[in-house]
Amino acid sequence: MDDTSKGAPSDPIRGTARGTAPVPLSVLDLVTVGEGHTAAGALKTSVAISRLAESRGYHRHWVAEHHSMPGVASSSPAVILAHLAAHTSDIRLGSGGVMLPNHAPLVIAEQFGTLEALAPGRIDLGLGRAPGTDGATAAALRRTQRAGEGAEDFPQQVAELTRFLDDDFPDGHPYARIHAVPGPVQGPSGRPPVWLLGSSGFSARLAGALGLPFAFAHHFSAQNTEPALELYRNSFRPSAVLDAPYALIGVAALAADDEREARRQVMTGALSMLRLRTGRPGLVPTPEEAAAYRFSEPEREFVDGWLGNIVHGVPDAVREGLDGLQKRTGADELMITAHAHSGETRLRSYELIADAYGLTRG
Repeated sequence: MDDTSKGAPSDPIRGTARGTAPVPLSVLDLVTVGEGHTAAGALKTSVAISRLAESRGYHRHWVAEHHSMPGVASSSPAVILAHLAAHTSDIRLGSGGVMLPNHAPLVIAEQFGTLEALAPGRIDLGLGRAPGTDGATAAALRRTQRAGEGAEDFPQQVAELTRFLDDDFPDGHPYARIHAVPGPVQGPSGRPPVWLLGSSGFSARLAGALGLPFAFAHHFSAQNTEPALELYRNSFRPSAVLDAPYALIGVAALAADDEREARRQVMTGALSMLRLRTGRPGLVPTPEEAAAYRFSEPEREFVDGWLGNIVHGVPDAVREGLDGLQKRTGADELMITAHAHSGETRLRSYELIADAYGLTRG
């Protein structure tokens, strides 16, 4: 089947659906570190994933900010994105997301202005209001014991960041003579589109009110997906950025050559998440460790619920699951994240999904 365009290639937000995919497909990379592996290896895998995604027609590759999690090496999205930009040529790269309350808006404007200068027209700036970690680590990042301080100020922080990106504080504003560099003060330049991320209704409503694209974390908040997307669409007001809502959802999906292997691999991510949720974060366990683990009844209930939201199996089954999810939610884009112990398993999954949809760069 010929590629079906859902947006012009020059569109900084809307992607292009390729092959038989109903909407554009993208990648969310948590840069996971498995037992027996290293952060250096995980980062090399991220480069390999980005190159594969680019060559096969995935639309974008995002990395997410996390802290104090041994099994996740993506504490510095801007650094990772600069590295990925140096190893790719045209795939969009972005944050899914930067946890804005952890940072001064000027710092993020400078970092992503630098990324835009390094990879013009390829950078997305996705913003979240959660800490991306536990309360104690958030306090260490923010130098305050008031855990909710940054989240409460999120709309103001987004507005301030946008002003720095556009270099348009009004006369008389305390920051009117402060410029994010690289940026417009140096002459005409592009700037990354801002996305709002969320796992509940708060950012959905704010994204709609501001006329911004919205990314919802279906992969860990599936029960809230449809209400949040409905809220976003109902709240949407056209802006200079978008004339109609555009929503992607993050989806946990893993394809393998046979169903038993897919189940074996996703159990590593499920056990890793169980340990994280019970205050025992660590490296992603091996399939053998996950298979041997004795789950208590409450733990088994958690894992079964978690696995129920992961699309996994042979490629055709994963394709059917993704198609059904897109149809049910009306998502404009699916961003796939693969939970598994090894980088090779995650790479293979993205390749098999591309094959299932006949994705080509085209």
